[in-house]
Amino acid sequence: MKINIKRDTVVEYEVQMQNRTLLEVLNEIKTKIDPTLAYNSGCRSSVCGSCAVRVNGKEVLACAYHVQEGDLIEPLKNSEVVRDLVVNMDKAYSFNTKAKAWQSTCTENVSLSYEEQKLNELQSNCILCGLCYSACPVYAVNSEFLGPFTLTRVWRYVSDKRETKVEEKIDSIQTNGVWDCTLCNECTLVCPQGISSKADIEKLRAKSAMLGYMDPNFGNFGGGFGFDGSPSF
Repeated sequence: MKINIKRDTVVEYEVQMQNRTLLEVLNEIKTKIDPTLAYNSGCRSSVCGSCAVRVNGKEVLACAYHVQEGDLIEPLKNSEVVRDLVVNMDKAYSFNTKAKAWQSTCTENVSLSYEEQKLNELQSNCILCGLCYSACPVYAVNSEFLGPFTLTRVWRYVSDKRETKVEEKIDSIQTNGVWDCTLCNECTLVCPQGISSKADIEKLRAKSAMLGYMDPNFGNFGGGFGFDGSPSF
């Protein structure tokens, strides 16, 4: 089997393996063919997210994807390439800080019902693999976009009734945040945990509207009348 790996140039490797995960193939290449190949790996169980790469233009976890003849393996997009398939995710993770994507304060003596616990259970499963960050097309025009996994984490906390700083969190995602998303759903399609950041962003928009915020682009269309601001009949 032959596969191609994007390094400084695209390098073709041939391995005598069938029906194996990409991570197994990468390990084979590094130990037996080319020890200079660089990539990340960790749990080998789709939990840590460290082996995230792109295969034929789609974001995957190397430990879960089964290699096919002629596959093209590339590093994630929208992040600085350190070497080969290794990228620097520091900027992506920094958006969690900008958006205050954590439990700020917790109301004392508040218990959650079973339904309330289930409300944001899926969002809590995010492994920060960065697949959604790489797949998001918004970064082509706005490198400061907070991004799918950060906004999903914000929803996870503002939907928790124990959180007392909901308005502060919602305020932090108005710029380069919920209104910049195109709702293309590319993030959902690549998430290994089945999380829909698109749906979470839509809920954050609704929450924003309830708190008096609105899409800043709305005014660019003449206040909802004619494009010049005058009523059209």
